[in-house]
Amino acid sequence: MPMHRWSQLFIPTLREAPADAEVASHKLLLRAGYIRQLGAGIYSYLFLGNRSINKIVAIIREEMDRIGQEFLLPALNPREIWEASGRWDVMGDNMFRLEDRKGAELCLAMTHEEVMTDIARKELRSYKQLPQIWYQIQTKFRDEPRPKSGLLRVRQFTMKDSYSFDIDEAGLDVSYNKHDAAYRRIFTRCGLQFVSVDADSGSMGGSASQEFMVYTDAGEDLIASSASGYAANLEKATSRLTPVKDLAPTGDGTPELVHTPGKASIADVTAFFGIEASQDIKCVAFMGTPSLSKSQTGAADVPPLRPVVAFLRGDHQVNETKLNAVAGTIELRPMTPEELELHIGGPAGYLGPVGIAEVMTNGSLNGLNSGKELSKIKGIFRNVPSEGLKTIVIMDLGLEGRANLVAGANKVDYHLRNVTPGRDFTPTLTADIRTVNEGELDPIGGEPLRLGKAVEIGHIFKLGYKYTKSMGASVLNRDGKEVTPIMGCYGIGVERILTAAFELSAAANDGEVYALHPSIAPFQVVVTITNVGDAALLAAGEKVAAELDAAGLDVLLDDRDERAGVKFKDADLVGIPYRINIGRGVAEGKVEFVDRLQKKNEDIPLHEIASRVTTEITSTLHAVLPAAI
Repeated sequence: MPMHRWSQLFIPTLREAPADAEVASHKLLLRAGYIRQLGAGIYSYLFLGNRSINKIVAIIREEMDRIGQEFLLPALNPREIWEASGRWDVMGDNMFRLEDRKGAELCLAMTHEEVMTDIARKELRSYKQLPQIWYQIQTKFRDEPRPKSGLLRVRQFTMKDSYSFDIDEAGLDVSYNKHDAAYRRIFTRCGLQFVSVDADSGSMGGSASQEFMVYTDAGEDLIASSASGYAANLEKATSRLTPVKDLAPTGDGTPELVHTPGKASIADVTAFFGIEASQDIKCVAFMGTPSLSKSQTGAADVPPLRPVVAFLRGDHQVNETKLNAVAGTIELRPMTPEELELHIGGPAGYLGPVGIAEVMTNGSLNGLNSGKELSKIKGIFRNVPSEGLKTIVIMDLGLEGRANLVAGANKVDYHLRNVTPGRDFTPTLTADIRTVNEGELDPIGGEPLRLGKAVEIGHIFKLGYKYTKSMGASVLNRDGKEVTPIMGCYGIGVERILTAAFELSAAANDGEVYALHPSIAPFQVVVTITNVGDAALLAAGEKVAAELDAAGLDVLLDDRDERAGVKFKDADLVGIPYRINIGRGVAEGKVEFVDRLQKKNEDIPLHEIASRVTTEITSTLHAVLPAAI
């Protein structure tokens, strides 16, 4: 392979970041000439960016080949395959959709559970063919409503997605753990500091999931963690609730109507009654999009929205991800004033749990009379009358066992006191639906929770039977009985690894410069000739670069006719971790070695530099290599 010479390459560095670049990684990726923007959430990867991406992909492929087999699936999918799983409707506006010239509906795949399951249902016949782990590294598409933060929130991206098929849950555990170990090796080899946290499965479905996160101020996720080792995405995190004092009953202890003119906020109510917010019941009312689509239920009259009413302590905030999970919905929006009157019978600011008619004596769940739908809902909500539900009423665990609280009376300018859950109202379900707060105690060791921003770089799911069952996949077990394989899915965001590496290094270097790990940097070492007009320096630079190249290192020779200062700034800007400066010291038989990862400079004899740098880089790479499986 010919040596790479900077003078012959296209590396368009910028002295200033574009004004619309917000986070550090976006600014540096643009300034270093790794990427250029084509449109909102659409980027071109230039020479340096593509080299780093290819190195990340090579690491991913090497580790995934240890546990699975590589496929390549079509990005263009027919509507029918997504309808088979029920996700054609569920994905909504997030999925790019199109029609061919004959009017057939297609989509650009965001993920490939459906296609992999289609292959499995057509090709797998016996337990002898299991387990299987199939993966691909491919371009994905998502119609992101608000593309931002450079490569973090885009509409086209590269993803490693893999899928496991096993005969039983024990087999799934093995496949899941193999991916967990492989992911840890991949991220370690890429030089990332990361944590794994409990996470919500979202639209993917399944029983368990885990995210791999990198702490950075550019992150859009919040992680709750503690000294005891507990870590979870804020969407999933729980905590131990510290006991709070209930109010003493007034009068005969039954709900008492109190005139509270103009007291519509929590702050107003607590001040009026002289109570703490924890002694007030908050009501949050939504209309939710059901998680079961028309294509799953077969019902033509499935209404688009379902009323969901949540009650929790006045000092707590509802967690919409948790609420979606227990309500059987995928998206929530606040009720309008008209919907509040229709489903609760009260106005905003005065909503309460007493008197809400949670069940109908006749009819169905707001028209959801499909047998499959009602069966699904009854599976979520225990002790639900067979006639179905009108409004889903969910109470947070923080109200369980409480007494004599204040709540809205579902009447303008009125509240109730002496409200006791279980006596004065019975929710459809009691569940954890709140967002934890910093400083609360974790559920494992009772240590205070800390909240930190993070970027997700990988996610693993135990999908269960969601796709194999809905799409009719089956195999014969040892007894010759037809059974449904159990499934897992596992994803890595390739560009997110690069972005996270930029963010981590920028944070360690005041956000202005950075240095990538040699495993993913576009080049491992740059040899900078400070003055190409000096024949001795030019010859020394050529010799050192050739020796490094012969040693198998990824070397860039900066042979441009530029000032030394410009070259040094460019070398720092493009993130190459090691630099050898060929300058005036050559006259004394020395060159300067700059280790940007350790932030140290050292003069080294010219005849030793190649072996010294080779040893340094090899040692750094070896430190993150995984043990053999």
